[in-house]
Amino acid sequence: MKLKQRQRGLTFFGLLFVGVFLAFAGVTLAQVVPTYIEYMAVQKAAQKASGGTTVADVRITFDKAAQIDDITSITGKDLEVSKQGDKVVVSFAYSREIHLMGQAYLVMKYEGSSK
Repeated sequence: MKLKQRQRGLTFFGLLFVGVFLAFAGVTLAQVVPTYIEYMAVQKAAQKASGGTTVADVRITFDKAAQIDDITSITGKDLEVSKQGDKVVVSFAYSREIHLMGQAYLVMKYEGSSK
């Protein structure tokens, strides 16, 4: 009786549950990481585009950087270009949907600006 009370461990069903949970988390993480990497590329392209002098120049520079970095979520037309003092500020906002299962989606909203 005492031996059974001191034994601790994971049952087969517990192990199965943990395995399914880790697999689901791994698959979800494998889909989220590329969207974050793309966000970082968008941030870098917006920073590079803020060196332009006109709105058209900013958008062309962003589109060139987007083509190089394979950015598909946002284009130069989607950028908001403004001026703060003597600096050009490029702002952006977009969202990405990641299909989980059935009608369940994970929505990632990204926004940023060059400063």
